[in-house]
Amino acid sequence: MSLNIKTIAEMAGVSVSTVSKIINNYSDISEETKTKVLEIMRQTGYVPSNSAKTLATKKSNLIGVIFAGKLNIDFTHPFFVEVLNSFKKQMGVLGYDLLFFSNEKFYSIDGDYVARCLHFHVDGCIIVTGQQLEQSINELDLSDIPCIGVDIQLQGKNSSFIMSDNYKMSYKVVEHFYLQGYRELGYIGSTLESDISNMRENGYKDAIESFGLPTNEKWFVNGDNFFESSGYEAMSKMIQAGSLPRAIFAASDLIAIGAMRALKENKLSVPEDVAIIGCDDIEACKYTSPAITTIKQNKDKIGKLASLMLYDLINNQSVTGNVVVEPELVIRESCGSGMNKRAY
Repeated sequence: MSLNIKTIAEMAGVSVSTVSKIINNYSDISEETKTKVLEIMRQTGYVPSNSAKTLATKKSNLIGVIFAGKLNIDFTHPFFVEVLNSFKKQMGVLGYDLLFFSNEKFYSIDGDYVARCLHFHVDGCIIVTGQQLEQSINELDLSDIPCIGVDIQLQGKNSSFIMSDNYKMSYKVVEHFYLQGYRELGYIGSTLESDISNMRENGYKDAIESFGLPTNEKWFVNGDNFFESSGYEAMSKMIQAGSLPRAIFAASDLIAIGAMRALKENKLSVPEDVAIIGCDDIEACKYTSPAITTIKQNKDKIGKLASLMLYDLINNQSVTGNVVVEPELVIRESCGSGMNKRAY
């Protein structure tokens, strides 16, 4: 029989990550489990590689990059691409390389991120949020491996996270709509399983209430993701329902682009019939017709902060905690004046 860490795990009836932790003297394994695994290793004559035994003390200068979730955000999403580009540059300055983890097959078999991190000897991980998160993401967050999350609220003792202030961005949107004369407000979000989309929607509703405006639930529609097709389908449903708000906040710029396409196909104009504000300030916003008013997330700053925070976690330096980055309203053409467009 060919012996490896997976074989030992199967013989002991434990996970690969548990065996890895025992090899590397992690403290969160029960004595009973540790004794059982070590006895199997003794009986079989299995000897861990030197790299496995010294993983806890030697650094590889590798950072794992994980796109979390079954419905994961990947290289097709311009916001996260820009964040990771900034992260990559700063980590390069600090002397680190990036290792990208795939999860297509891994998700379906409920794989173990801790074991993979130990196998590749990564010094830490950046986790980019998706939807329908794997249980192993929580296990990684709670492990001894340093992790930084982008748009995902990590809770582990060696973890931290960074995101834009989603409540403040929603308030900025409502304030701008109000100043422009819009009173009938709607929202197009991602799936209900998206914490980020829910934060933006909840903040939006709170802001609407603070301005004394009514909330019409039929103008709040969620799609399947943050991409263009989702915005198109959600906007089409709203149009087919026969009642439209005067202005819509889209949870991402890609959703806004899809919504604008649906409006155009139905002979409706932006902003004359429906004003739209997106979120992210991706490059494409400048080149749509009309150009999209949006909430800018400081992608360069988020990437740099994520790299520096992870570096501090890896090196046991003090980390200020979780960081919320200030958003900025970028005014373009998709949200003109709503004065006198409808009777309020």
